[in-house]
Amino acid sequence: MTREEDIRQAVETMRKGGVILYPTDTVWGIGCDATNAEAVARVYQIKQRDDSKALICLVDSDARMQRYIRNVPEVAWQLIDSLTSSQESSGSPVRPTTLILDGAINLAPNLIAEDGSIGIRITNEPFSKELCYRFQKAIVSTSANISGEPAAQNYCDIDPRILEAVDYVCWSRRQEHKPHTPSAIIRLRENGEVEIIRK
Repeated sequence: MTREEDIRQAVETMRKGGVILYPTDTVWGIGCDATNAEAVARVYQIKQRDDSKALICLVDSDARMQRYIRNVPEVAWQLIDSLTSSQESSGSPVRPTTLILDGAINLAPNLIAEDGSIGIRITNEPFSKELCYRFQKAIVSTSANISGEPAAQNYCDIDPRILEAVDYVCWSRRQEHKPHTPSAIIRLRENGEVEIIRK
């Protein structure tokens, strides 16, 4: 199967409210339309995770990110610019970084934390970036594991219960066997306060 066909099928599944398994810029992820509350509820169910623990979402660009945050603080743009420029100058990929931002809008209510914040990441990994671009919306991205168990770094690490529970499993990057780590997480508040949650 070509990557294009794989992405087309994944997009079609999410448009119908389905849940997918896909490779991201970090570990393998469980994904769905981030604006569809029923699909998000299924992701919590598959992970056996309490829905008070907010999930994150992936987007393909800073323009797309702006659709889901009422006011992106200036410090967020500075951080995104510095990550991009350090990647360009070093030539090696920078560790993916998830930003937790206040004032989430246009997303499924059960995706947003009680304080109104959302974890969001701009992916630069080719497959997930193209997937987000083709879907034209934010995509839920939570590690493909049962809550409390280790994250699936590669396709071969995914629990069979998760493989059976989703509607579509992407073919791309299934053969990989290399270490992948979860993203760094930085909390940025509207007042400019910065908190590093995971380095």
